[in-house]
Amino acid sequence: MFNFSKLTETKESGSGKALALMNQKGGVGKTTMAFNMAHALAHAGKKVLCIDMDPQFNFTSLFNIELGEDDHHIFHLLINSVRELKALHSKAMLGDVLKRVEISDGKHIDIIPAGQELSGFELTVAGINSPRQMILNKMIHKYNLKAEYDYIVIDGPPTLGLIVVNILCAVDGVLYPFIADSFSHQGLKNIQTVLEDIEDMGMTEVPKILGYIPNLFDGRRKQVHSDFDTITKDLSEARVFEPFANKVQFIKSQASKKSVFDFNSIEFKYLQNQFSEMVATVEKDLQL
Repeated sequence: MFNFSKLTETKESGSGKALALMNQKGGVGKTTMAFNMAHALAHAGKKVLCIDMDPQFNFTSLFNIELGEDDHHIFHLLINSVRELKALHSKAMLGDVLKRVEISDGKHIDIIPAGQELSGFELTVAGINSPRQMILNKMIHKYNLKAEYDYIVIDGPPTLGLIVVNILCAVDGVLYPFIADSFSHQGLKNIQTVLEDIEDMGMTEVPKILGYIPNLFDGRRKQVHSDFDTITKDLSEARVFEPFANKVQFIKSQASKKSVFDFNSIEFKYLQNQFSEMVATVEKDLQL
């Protein structure tokens, strides 16, 4: 499907770590998970950068960021990182694109937003000779982002296209949110096939599997338990985190464009603890 023969760059650049949340299947809560993971890391005292790599830019919207027609975003930084596309370069620099979002306790999260132009990324870079799969990796190196941030959290599209391959070639680890059904299960399998292609070429380090996150779990339904058992058996010895229940708190926080950490009521405490514990596990894995 993709030509990996020219993948020669590494992911090492500074001590920071990049992680992504991936599933080819949409509707599994991937973006909401990424949003709350970023907040959990920030609340743990980490310097966090979020990168929206989805042309639908839902990650950007959750941070309550709206871009105008003339505003630059991740697409422009990616294209500016490719010398062969000099004719298409914009004047956008990192400082022109980066947005800072203040959260509680005087902390903040930086984000590189996405826009609709990102949907044309694959077509724009189709004719270049340099490795198309490493453009995001190259951009991260260009701006030394792993030296500037403790963690880079990337949200990508529910597809298997070039954007997803760029993400997998740029991150140190991947979390896989899923819901307990056959479609989500197949989406996980399809992502694994792309990872196997990268590993077979041996030209770039394959990201760690940080774990699988059962989301929107409805324990009242027998079919959900059956599908969950089937999926977890297929995942063999991989880490499967405690399921995130299908609760109204997630809907409430997403609708108000807030993280679960922005609420003080007792109903949110359990969710906050779940994310904090997951972050602690991920941090340990990425530092090994």
